[in-house]
Amino acid sequence: MKITFYGYNAFIIESGDKKIAIDPGALFFYWFRFSSLVPQSEWQHITHIFITHGDPDHYWHADRVAEVSGAAVICNKTMVRKVNGKDLMLGPRAKGVAFTTEFNNLHTLAVDETIEIDGIRVSGIKTTHGDLALKLGPFSKVVKPGPDERIGWGAMGFDINIDGRRIVNLGDTLLRENDWQQIKQPDVLMIPIGGKDVHNTMDEADALKAVNIMQPRLVIPCHYNCPAFFTRTYNPADELSFKNQVEKLGIQCAILHINDSTELADKSA
Repeated sequence: MKITFYGYNAFIIESGDKKIAIDPGALFFYWFRFSSLVPQSEWQHITHIFITHGDPDHYWHADRVAEVSGAAVICNKTMVRKVNGKDLMLGPRAKGVAFTTEFNNLHTLAVDETIEIDGIRVSGIKTTHGDLALKLGPFSKVVKPGPDERIGWGAMGFDINIDGRRIVNLGDTLLRENDWQQIKQPDVLMIPIGGKDVHNTMDEADALKAVNIMQPRLVIPCHYNCPAFFTRTYNPADELSFKNQVEKLGIQCAILHINDSTELADKSA
């Protein structure tokens, strides 16, 4: 199994004949751009797309990737509404909360629900997207997730079981100690650590608490030092310090920079 990281919460997981994309979003308004995180050269080969929520950095290009690849799309049921007899998803680039986009191969689930798609078993994990502090020079604004806000819409994590491996991806979330007690020893935990200044996710200290609860075999920190607005270090975090703290727990931690990969050996080897 090969896992490649593309920044923010964008990953590709390759296992057997499956190529899973998690959150094929875009740079968040970096120098007025919403460039694709997952390279377009990868789009046609993707077989499954997992969407943790509707923020642009997680979702902006999902429909385009699906159109090119024909991939199955998996998301929270709250990302979909029936409009004029059609199941439409939150529009990736629609203004505000507008359900405008049809996906041909769509699969939805709820928190604590488990479904199976093409031999992949996936369960929904309860998450909570935090407030987002938007900072641009001397100006700042705090956006709180809610019924009329796009921020954090449909937020949910995934426990993905594929080829005997469990991959947990939490998307953007604050710490939920009680809710995550039942998640034990996944093979991989992808966890956000950049919430110290921006507050939309866990910071390093809270992420370490989550690691201690779940006791994964391998931790991959994500959603930190993200290019956004006019800086390359939005959601700042010290990933090396976090890695050191994780390893003190006796757990492996892989620091992946953009386009870096890690491989998991075959369990039968």
